[in-house]
Amino acid sequence: MDEVHDNYGPEARYAVEAEATLPTSKWEKEIARGLELGLQGADSIVDRRIPTFSRGELPHFAGINTFLKAPYVEDVRRCGEYDVAVLGAPFDGGTTYRSGTRFGPQGIRKISALYGPYSFELGVDLRESITIADLGDVFTIPGNIEKTFDQISKAVGHVFASGAFPVVLGGDHSIGYPTTRAVAEHLAGANLGIIHFDRHVDTQETDLDERMHTTPWFHATDIPNVPPQNLVQIGIGGWQAPRPGVQVGRERGTTIMTVTDCVEMGIEEAAQRALDVAWDGTDAVWLSFDVDCLDAAFVPGTGWPEPGGFLPREVLKFIQLIAARPLAGIEVVECSPPYDNAEITALIATRVICDTLGCLVRAGHLPRKAIP
Repeated sequence: MDEVHDNYGPEARYAVEAEATLPTSKWEKEIARGLELGLQGADSIVDRRIPTFSRGELPHFAGINTFLKAPYVEDVRRCGEYDVAVLGAPFDGGTTYRSGTRFGPQGIRKISALYGPYSFELGVDLRESITIADLGDVFTIPGNIEKTFDQISKAVGHVFASGAFPVVLGGDHSIGYPTTRAVAEHLAGANLGIIHFDRHVDTQETDLDERMHTTPWFHATDIPNVPPQNLVQIGIGGWQAPRPGVQVGRERGTTIMTVTDCVEMGIEEAAQRALDVAWDGTDAVWLSFDVDCLDAAFVPGTGWPEPGGFLPREVLKFIQLIAARPLAGIEVVECSPPYDNAEITALIATRVICDTLGCLVRAGHLPRKAIP
């Protein structure tokens, strides 16, 4: 490796040195596949790696959108052949104000084409490190939230049991109940912790007489091996926290940290506290990320925007620290493209997923060898 001078910042120095150690074999295979399937480019094209038809990462504005342009695997029975399986849960029947999150998976996949597989700061190339499949979307039932829950639980349980790491593209936050129910059912009785980023507690029993996106954690922590004491809620605050949900959290002993708590104690200490609580006596932890935990200025495309949330860099630092420990899976919810501006909400959703995967790779948790 070439000598690196001393004028780099510490993170930049690490990044530059790490890049020199990364392989390129998967990228070379992608180029060869593109030329085989997409025909050699026209004679006037100087770069002979460019095919006639786009069949890979480039150009970012072309191609049929899957998440990060991962292969679309129509036969979901094959998902266990991949390290990571992405699935959409296009549902907004649990929303209580602005809808549109049924289009969240589409929006996230679309803007994910902007990204390549390499993160400079993390020193990770996902293409070279893990295999990712996009399984498409769960067949949700718009007029029936309970049947949709059953569909989502079956889908996520199938992926988790296969050994693939599930990445769920929401959808409103009501899906938090069926996703965690699915994982809990496959832990052979071991306990599941939850790390939940949000501005809202989502712990009341019902809302508008149904189980809605304000209720997932009441019902999730009713599952015997999902103890409420292992539910950590990060970023809660503002004028949209129903008192019945606060009461439930107090009675059940959940842990809440506000944005101010996290900023004043420092993101590092807050993340460590979250990990300590979520992992206390558990064998696995599920990460549930609601985009509205960020300040409303950064996430216009969501159903319940609330000023005073996190800055993007604070959230991304949190994610780096949380994903230093293994995770059972991740869901990103409440992205509503009809209300988005310049796709910035879908972009932060994509970034959270990519950083989570990158940090799990960097820490050696992906690819994972066996189900916990």
